[in-house]
Amino acid sequence: MYYDYLYLLLSAPVLIFSMLAQWAVKYNFSKYSKIRNNSGISGSEIARMILERNGIRDVPVELTRGWLSDHYSPSERVLRLSEPVYASNSIAAIGVAAHEAGHALQHKYGYSMMKIRQTLAYPASYVSNISTWLIFIGAIMGFMDLAKIGFIMFCVVVLFQLVTLPVELDASNRAKKLLIEYGIADERDSSGVKSVLNAAAMTYVAAAAASVSQLIYYAIRLGLFQQRRDD
Repeated sequence: MYYDYLYLLLSAPVLIFSMLAQWAVKYNFSKYSKIRNNSGISGSEIARMILERNGIRDVPVELTRGWLSDHYSPSERVLRLSEPVYASNSIAAIGVAAHEAGHALQHKYGYSMMKIRQTLAYPASYVSNISTWLIFIGAIMGFMDLAKIGFIMFCVVVLFQLVTLPVELDASNRAKKLLIEYGIADERDSSGVKSVLNAAAMTYVAAAAASVSQLIYYAIRLGLFQQRRDD
């Protein structure tokens, strides 16, 4: 049986980190979803409060199914909160809800990295699978130009993942700041919110690291580094 040791070398550390990040999210969310926040306010209420205090009255806060399926949709201009967040008055709920409201604020105030992310979102989703197949087919069949096209397309996916990082970190920073500024979170709540949001941020770091390591793997296997040295 053939093992690609280069792939294992590059992917194993990222995989381990990703598993740890996922565990941290589940652990912290589970822990702080059992603890009532100081104000007794629900996730949907804090989301609406943040939106209204920032003059955003045309973005509804809706309930959506799924576990941590919370998101803000810039194209639809709607903020959706999952069942464990929407009606819950836990520390975890206000942290997640405030984070999603932070994305709505990014949209309103024209946060540059969010604009870039929105621009890359569709092409990145479109070329994600296609790029891998082009690289694979091109490498197997010896069509290196085809493989290089796939590699360039995959760079868009990597760029999208990298741009996502500051967008998510900024939304979390806004959430932490506003919960204190509005008098919703006390010191204990703030510590819990920080734990939940920092753990979630690590999943985005892991996703970016995974895409970068895969890009490096493709570059090595396609001999792109060798070609640069030869040039």
